[in-house]
Amino acid sequence: MFARRTAWPRAENALARARREGPEPRFDLTVSNPTELDLPREDAAILRALSDPAALTYAPEPLGLSSAREAVARYYGGKVDPARIVLTASTSEAYAYALRLLCDPGDAVAIPRPSYPLFDFLLDLADVAPVPYRLAWDGAWHLDRSSVPDKVKALFLVSPNNPTGSVLDADDRAFLLERARASRTVIVSDEVFADYATTPASLIGADQPVISLSGLSKVAGLPQLKLGWMVINGPDVWASEAMARLEIIADTYLSVSTPVMIALPELLRLAGPWRAGLSARIAENRAALARITAGTAVRGRPSQGGWSAMIDVPRLETDEAWCLRLLAEDGVLVQPGYFFDVEEEGCLVLSLIVPPDLFAEGVRRLVARMGPAHG
Repeated sequence: MFARRTAWPRAENALARARREGPEPRFDLTVSNPTELDLPREDAAILRALSDPAALTYAPEPLGLSSAREAVARYYGGKVDPARIVLTASTSEAYAYALRLLCDPGDAVAIPRPSYPLFDFLLDLADVAPVPYRLAWDGAWHLDRSSVPDKVKALFLVSPNNPTGSVLDADDRAFLLERARASRTVIVSDEVFADYATTPASLIGADQPVISLSGLSKVAGLPQLKLGWMVINGPDVWASEAMARLEIIADTYLSVSTPVMIALPELLRLAGPWRAGLSARIAENRAALARITAGTAVRGRPSQGGWSAMIDVPRLETDEAWCLRLLAEDGVLVQPGYFFDVEEEGCLVLSLIVPPDLFAEGVRRLVARMGPAHG
């Protein structure tokens, strides 16, 4: 009675079970929900923007209200034509639109490893096959060029990547763009963390077919307002056809809420100081991680952005075993690398957006648990 595509495994892993059955961790270093943070935000102004009486009138525009699309264009400093912007209810929905635009059932899409565990589900729902390509670690992150397929309809790029925080360097970016051009592959570039990068991370303005994604979740820390967007880059002929097809897809669902579209210009205006505060916190936590782990058995992997840090730990136990011990004996909650399809053991993932005092003490307890430096 059900589709094969939704027959996903639902077994609970040991860490989720321990988290559910045990007490609340004192040091939760997995927080990714920006609405749980204690950073200053202009809440009253946000609520005023959402209370515009114009929201009581419904005038559907499949691609999104023109005022909202113009606000997104201003966010990009005028580098984007509002006519090439599509509003969606989330970045996940933007991925779904891109898959419907580009792929037929049975087609293949290249996805990065490590990265979001979300991709397999999105591709299953679109009846599309994943073909992983590797981000390799050898003291720095780089593209494993031999793993990049050339017979796929689309290639997903996350820049900065989550959780690695890596951004492709100029040579790897040029290679990927040329490979996509030669194989007539469209790059879908997830740039939700681009505001938190220390090096250019966006493909906005690319002269070949690239779909850039972002949204309020990371740009303004407002995931509950459910608004994302797609920017269609590339030659005019291709972009015009893509927009015409996306308009029909969007018109089929009309999923974006009118109140949030009306409020979007003000929401984006208000977001700048909040982003600056979060960026400062991330930098403070990165510095604390480097300071506390110096000379220990724990090493942080350098990155160019994002909200997470990956750390190398002794391979005396599995990543899951380390996480279970930290939770049970130290009250510290972290994530194992395999949650993000990290291939090797000895890698944990920490959130960099938690309050600095909580973060620092959690890292101290983690370092103490790992024991003295080896070798």
